[in-house]
Amino acid sequence: NEGAKILEEGIAARASDIDVVWVNGYGFPVGKGGPMFWAGLEGLDKIIGRLDHWHERTGKDVFKPAPLLRQMAETGAWEGVAS
Repeated sequence: NEGAKILEEGIAARASDIDVVWVNGYGFPVGKGGPMFWAGLEGLDKIIGRLDHWHERTGKDVFKPAPLLRQMAETGAWEGVAS
């Protein structure tokens, strides 16, 4: 979700830029390819479902799915952003 927000804000040009930072800088497991790559493998519908669940349960905006995340899930356009 935060990765989608970073893309929306133009902080990163590509999802793979986020993956590089997380794998090399924050210790995200290399075998999972980075959080954005992993999200594509998991399926955005599944991720949005969990975010919706926790947003409804807690009311915290941190769990509210980013508009780009919803858009990518609906259009299936994640592949172009996640490369």
